[in-house]
Amino acid sequence: MSASAAPGPAGDRYVVVVNHEEQYSVWFADRELPAGWTATGAQGTRQECLDHIEQVWTDQTPRSVRASR
Repeated sequence: MSASAAPGPAGDRYVVVVNHEEQYSVWFADRELPAGWTATGAQGTRQECLDHIEQVWTDQTPRSVRASR
């Protein structure tokens, strides 16, 4: 997932994705997901997806680190 992807038109649709470390990101809805990422089911504009991530991703510690505590 690259944060440097150029923003698209306001009408672009995105999906919320999560990896095995339970880290979240947004991805273009019309593109194949990169290896290691799974769609969560949440979708919308980029901002809607970011708002959703802000609500659900309350602990940004990777899963493997949380498990080793």
